[in-house]
Amino acid sequence: MTDFSTLGLSAQLVSRIAGEGYEKPTPIQEKAIPLVLEGRDVMGLAQTGTGKTAAFGLPLIDMLLQNGRKPDPKTVKTLILAPTRELVNQIAENLRIFARKTPLKVNIVVGGASINRQQHQLAAGTDILVATPGRLLDLLDRRALRLDAVRFLVLDEADQMLDLGFIHDLKKIASLVPDARQTMLFSATMPKTIADLSQRFLTNPERVEVSPPGKTADKVDQAVHFVAGKADKVELLRQELTSHPEGRAIVFLRTKHGAEKLMKHLDSRGFATASIHGNKSQGQRERALKAFKTGEINVLVATDVAARGIDVPGVTHVYNYDLPEVADAYVHRIGRTARAGNDGKAIAFCTPEESGLLRDIQRLTGIEIAIASGEPHAHADRPAKGRGGRGNSSGKPARRARPSGNGGQRHAGDARESGHREGANRNSPAKSRPRRQRNRQNDRRQSA
Repeated sequence: MTDFSTLGLSAQLVSRIAGEGYEKPTPIQEKAIPLVLEGRDVMGLAQTGTGKTAAFGLPLIDMLLQNGRKPDPKTVKTLILAPTRELVNQIAENLRIFARKTPLKVNIVVGGASINRQQHQLAAGTDILVATPGRLLDLLDRRALRLDAVRFLVLDEADQMLDLGFIHDLKKIASLVPDARQTMLFSATMPKTIADLSQRFLTNPERVEVSPPGKTADKVDQAVHFVAGKADKVELLRQELTSHPEGRAIVFLRTKHGAEKLMKHLDSRGFATASIHGNKSQGQRERALKAFKTGEINVLVATDVAARGIDVPGVTHVYNYDLPEVADAYVHRIGRTARAGNDGKAIAFCTPEESGLLRDIQRLTGIEIAIASGEPHAHADRPAKGRGGRGNSSGKPARRARPSGNGGQRHAGDARESGHREGANRNSPAKSRPRRQRNRQNDRRQSA
């Protein structure tokens, strides 16, 4: 059986993380750690929840400890970029665990928090800096730090950073770090834009892949309710939550306003709930996540911007109250459940206007989602009855499931899109503003 001691990490670090419960590496860790220690650039393709932070964090910490600390408090040797505040906090939390009882300092810089306080923390010295791109550039404008000594650059959840419009920020940051650096890029999906980004940032990278693009977790049971409108969604969600009082659920919506409105409605009906989205302050978001982790609340209402930063064990249900505009986001959403070998359920609600979104999701994941209630909307192909709804492990195109004695469960077919897709970034009024300005505003409005 492979353990961390066989991957090239120092005995001291292996002993330290064993005390934290890290004994057997995950597949992404087993493949990536030796490559990082060899000094190779790495392009990692893996879903959230696969242990990516340790895959790059452990070897980087080991190399920093072996090669000594920086001479100048304003220089940074290791820079890790992530798209959202929640993800930055999660990465930093894990790195601090790995680096416990060492002299290494881990700092974060994110939007929605005091920039003066962050500047003061940087002045005390930083070995590993985890940042959102917009706030990092703000601090560079203030000359609060320099990037000319960066030896290691990590781009985590790179596809999400591109979705949020950070491409120009990333190019600017890349121009400020030395060419002679080691770069690691991790992404849950690999669209052409990510392949192009890797050519710009990486040199002869080793590609590490632990799951095919669009693959959903094998232990997630997926189902869809076909509904006539939003009022039906509210009623079905209440029924679902009432039926699973001991469960821990995340409910995803597309808009901040919708998330807040639904949270208040559920709260008024006696459900222990909180919301997390871009209109919440940093403190509010952290308190909501803490309450969810400790069990003070068992329903968390969220928007996609926070999806990849949510790392809470024991999530039993994910509700796609609104289907996401981008099919990849569905994979990231339901990746919050069925972790660490546990089972989980992903329930979606689909209105007629969302039929096209459902079609996109099924094409990406290669499965036909089981129908929990209702009928496929007009112009949607109705597939044969059968069993299904779990992610396939092959990444092959969808195929009809074999009929079984499951009470006639059906699958959502190749639904045809009807109606305008509300809320798509490409249709946003902000499109007319310069991209650089929008990126900075994203950070300041706490959307990153």
